[in-house]
Amino acid sequence: MFKRLAAAAVTAVLIAGLGACSRGSDVHDDGTDYSVDVGQDSGSVAEEPQPDAATTADAGVFGLRDEIRHRAARTTRATRPHMTKKCTTTTRRVKHTTSTGSGTKRHTRTWYSTEQAKTCKQVRSGTETYTRIVRPEQWCVSLDDVGGDTTQDDVWYQVSRTTYNTAIATDEHTRMDFTPMGSGC
Repeated sequence: MFKRLAAAAVTAVLIAGLGACSRGSDVHDDGTDYSVDVGQDSGSVAEEPQPDAATTADAGVFGLRDEIRHRAARTTRATRPHMTKKCTTTTRRVKHTTSTGSGTKRHTRTWYSTEQAKTCKQVRSGTETYTRIVRPEQWCVSLDDVGGDTTQDDVWYQVSRTTYNTAIATDEHTRMDFTPMGSGC
């Protein structure tokens, strides 16, 4: 079937090209509803370029922008132990010795000094209240026709703030390519 279609397309192009030689450069072929430009290479059939698989994988996802949503961070008040640093200073006696001479003329001198050491540790000292983040701030974009599949509509993706700002600036049903930070929203 493909061979028949290709042969028919080549035949139509050749007939239109031969007929154009006598009538001019832009010719409407009466046998079809298509206009033929004989200034171009008339032996090839034009096809729509397909996106490269390598660039599609690097781009993440693509589709038509549907809706956008900003979800503010959800927080709550919580309590936790209040930790403080408690330090103690300790002293210890250190013995020092030096020797001079050798054999029977050897003389050893000994003296002591006091060194201080500071040790610190965290200890609990009551409780404190703080703001706990239940859900971080999220920027979301919904796409239709994800990956060119017309059955995948209203798919939500979490995106960066810059991608979200780009989505705000574009019209609905405009193609968007981005790398999502997460799915769902």
